[in-house]
Amino acid sequence: MAGTIQSLILTPPSIVTSPFPCRKTCCLFSRSLRINPPRRSISTLIISCKPSDEIHGSDLANGLNWTKTLMNFASNNFLPLALTSGVAFGLVNPTLGCLADKCNLSKFSTFGIFVVSGLTLRSDAIGAAVKAWPVGLFGLCSILFFTPYFSRIILLIPLQPQEFVTGLAIFSCMPTTLSSAVALTQLAGGNSALALAMTVLSNLLGILIIPFSISKFIAVGVGVYVPTAQLLKSLVLTLLVPLILGKVLRESSRGLANFVDHNRKLFSKINAVFLSLVPWMQVSRSRSLLMMVKPAAFIVAIGMGMLLHLGLLAFNALAIRSLSAISGGHKSIFSKKENAQAALLVASQKTLPVMVAVVQQLGSAFGESGLLVLPCVAAHLIQIVLDSFLANFWLQKELSSNTAKFRQASSGIGSCWSTRSHYQKTIGYS
Repeated sequence: MAGTIQSLILTPPSIVTSPFPCRKTCCLFSRSLRINPPRRSISTLIISCKPSDEIHGSDLANGLNWTKTLMNFASNNFLPLALTSGVAFGLVNPTLGCLADKCNLSKFSTFGIFVVSGLTLRSDAIGAAVKAWPVGLFGLCSILFFTPYFSRIILLIPLQPQEFVTGLAIFSCMPTTLSSAVALTQLAGGNSALALAMTVLSNLLGILIIPFSISKFIAVGVGVYVPTAQLLKSLVLTLLVPLILGKVLRESSRGLANFVDHNRKLFSKINAVFLSLVPWMQVSRSRSLLMMVKPAAFIVAIGMGMLLHLGLLAFNALAIRSLSAISGGHKSIFSKKENAQAALLVASQKTLPVMVAVVQQLGSAFGESGLLVLPCVAAHLIQIVLDSFLANFWLQKELSSNTAKFRQASSGIGSCWSTRSHYQKTIGYS
């Protein structure tokens, strides 16, 4: 009896030995009922909202793509955009440009351009300029002796006021630009040292040759006085001094030289900003005279300036190609792309500051000085804008060529490795 009672006390009921008690099972079941519906509702909400989020995300991505495209376009065409912006700003509000001109900001901008040119001028580039002396000699002859003959063609065009025609004829007898041709050559990746050499020598020699060119082609039998000492001093201060200063800074600091070499695109944009200041001030200063001229006459003068520059480009391009064919073809020094680009840009541009100085010394011998200068301002801007697009075309072509070569080299390396792997598998290597 006692054993029976002890067994009854120690042995629990069978229903109690269930591994899942009723209370806990009900609790878990109730929790699942409470939790699962919200999970389904949240997932349903996310699925229902997903298309609108994707649409919003695609709109944002499209906006970012457009912004990136515009930024790339502005970066690749920085110089023409800077020049056109300067012209537009000068036409809309000339007050600030006239004030900058009175403060001689143009001298500061030219000084800055050649300081940057000196900073970016490598010693091996100077050697390249010396080696390309035949190209430089042709450039000097084209600037000072060949292209002034275009003035006779210009004087045959009947246009009123006559000062427009005379001014463009005088403009064709000028040496090359003081800064823009060098900046564009540097932008295009040409021989900037050769461009600098032709710029300095043509302007220095032009001081002595300009009076004879104007007397021969424009004012036959009329003596013309050119302020030789004043122009020579101006060229030394605006060309040689800043160039030497920039070169000395580069050679005195290896860290600065490395920084400039790794940020050449930035320094090209700085040059473009300095260069855009010149047409901004010129347009601001000439705006009042521009409003007095009939639009049709001024449009014709602009067309003449454009045709003049296109004619100079065509003449120099044909001459460079002919000299290249005569002197050895593809092995000729004229066939090197860097030399040809420098010669074409420098020999096809004409400087405006020297032309303005000459006209001021002439007084009223050939008419109103403002009307003589006005079409040359337009021609100066046109040649810079056209050549900036030309230099940008060369640059983009070079970048595309380098990209294609890199991809071809990468594919060649990949095929080489795949051939090696196949050979290893064939002979039993892993």
